[in-house]
Amino acid sequence: MTDTTRTSDASPGRRPQTTVDRIAERYFDRLVELSPIGATYLGIPGHDEDLDDLSPAGLAAQSELRRRTLEELRDATPVDEVDQVTIAAMAERLGLDEERYAAGLDEMSLNVINSPLQEVRDIFDLMPQRTADDWRVVATRMAKIPAALEQYQRSLVAARDRGLVSPARQVRETATQCRDLSDDDGYFTTILDKAAVTEADGSSATLDGDVRTRLADAANAASAAYRDMAGWLERELLPHAPEADACGRDRYALESRYFLGAVVDLEETYRWGQQQVADITAQMQAIADGLETGASVQRGVEILDADERYELHGTDALKAWMQERADEVISNLKDVHFDIPGPVQRIECLIAPTQTGGIYYTGPSEDFSRPGRMWWSVPKGNTEFRTWNELSTVYHEGVPGHHLQVAQTVYRSGLLNRWRRLAAWTSGHGEGWALYAERLMAELGYMDDPGNRMGWLAGQSLRAARVVIDIGVHCDFEAPQEVGGGAWDYDKAWTYLTRYGFMDEKVLRFELSRYLGWPGQAPSYKIGERLWLQLREQVRRREGDAFDLKAFHRRALDIGGVGLDTLRDAVLGDLSFQGKPPFHKAE
Repeated sequence: MTDTTRTSDASPGRRPQTTVDRIAERYFDRLVELSPIGATYLGIPGHDEDLDDLSPAGLAAQSELRRRTLEELRDATPVDEVDQVTIAAMAERLGLDEERYAAGLDEMSLNVINSPLQEVRDIFDLMPQRTADDWRVVATRMAKIPAALEQYQRSLVAARDRGLVSPARQVRETATQCRDLSDDDGYFTTILDKAAVTEADGSSATLDGDVRTRLADAANAASAAYRDMAGWLERELLPHAPEADACGRDRYALESRYFLGAVVDLEETYRWGQQQVADITAQMQAIADGLETGASVQRGVEILDADERYELHGTDALKAWMQERADEVISNLKDVHFDIPGPVQRIECLIAPTQTGGIYYTGPSEDFSRPGRMWWSVPKGNTEFRTWNELSTVYHEGVPGHHLQVAQTVYRSGLLNRWRRLAAWTSGHGEGWALYAERLMAELGYMDDPGNRMGWLAGQSLRAARVVIDIGVHCDFEAPQEVGGGAWDYDKAWTYLTRYGFMDEKVLRFELSRYLGWPGQAPSYKIGERLWLQLREQVRRREGDAFDLKAFHRRALDIGGVGLDTLRDAVLGDLSFQGKPPFHKAE
């Protein structure tokens, strides 16, 4: 484990470590010991052979760590504004983690996109796979998948015995995901064919010998474990799973606070989401009419899809286009609109080994030996791509979106402790910033091309539509009249999503399952963007003619991925709790 006392001495450009920093870093060090998956995700070495303890005992150990850390923070006195933000951010994040744990949400966690079922598999994508020793580590960790899934089953049973089971739709679809991983063309079945070592000259050679045998044995065991997991889910959980997708108003309020780091009026936000959908549709209609007089939005999309200027053929072309656009915007924006440190100027664009659909970002390792990466998970069979509706996504995942946001924070070792730099993450902050980044690129003229602008608005339309669907379904608000009014159901949600989603049906089916199984997360994008824009306007009004957009971005991003209420208070200088943190009463 890294010696976290190394920053205790003052040095040029480095803030001296404080008592609050030491509390945060002790928490961080113990957290990565308890979560080897989290350690690998954050690029912390030394844990890559292990998986998390997913049993009730493992979850309890993490809870005990949080409670002990919160007690230490209660007794700590901040010495500067950085300490104040650390205390406020940790109190808010760890406190909400404890609320969710007490509600049984950790033990019952099962959905189609972000639960232990996916985390155990996905972490292998971030592991080094260049040398025989790298593959030995992969094989060692992979061999532990059967035990990890058995621990996970124990947590799911503990939650089931409390009456807490994910909706039947999530159980059925995750069982299908388990079988897909074990199919003839699934991840574990094909990994041996892809395993290779990189020679000194950069060429690829076949992995052979004992390591190959160990990897084959581990992959077979993992494949069997996921196949068995599918049957277990159908036997042990499905009979107890509710058919209703909605989580209910009380749980939704908690999930919304967790994903935003802010409290919002859900009814007002639901109405705002519907108005956003209408406003965005009107803007798209204007573009469609410019493409062809009298054209509908759908006709405008068809025109753009048929335009050869926006066509890409094959995943190699897609990957190259992603990399070119990502590198281009870094070159254009650095030192002009953003401070982009040297190591942050590198991003790697990759095609993901999974085929579930979606695009995502993973941050760099602490020393930047592993760069930030943009991943595109291409659905099985998709070989044709249209750039007009994807350019804004490159800005969302790369610069000035997630890559700038995450990697710049990782880089600030002279200012922030490791928890602030590496582990403080709030969806509304991160995803809200990424949508704000897309809008900023439109403001800077990068979306003036009608196709690219239509693509940006199509993405905005989807994000606004899911505010309506997510809040409406889970809080049991009345559905819009355009889908029949009354109570939401799957068919009404599907109708609304396909009307405003403008994506492939297979992708949209997955999207809807995601909203229904992961309450509160999907709206955090658009709501987060709203709160970022409100904060920018507050600072602009306060500073008047002295307002500097580049300075605002630097100041806000240097705070790190804290909850949005904490971010607002920190930027506006309103962390006025007189030296003591605002601990939530439920802690």
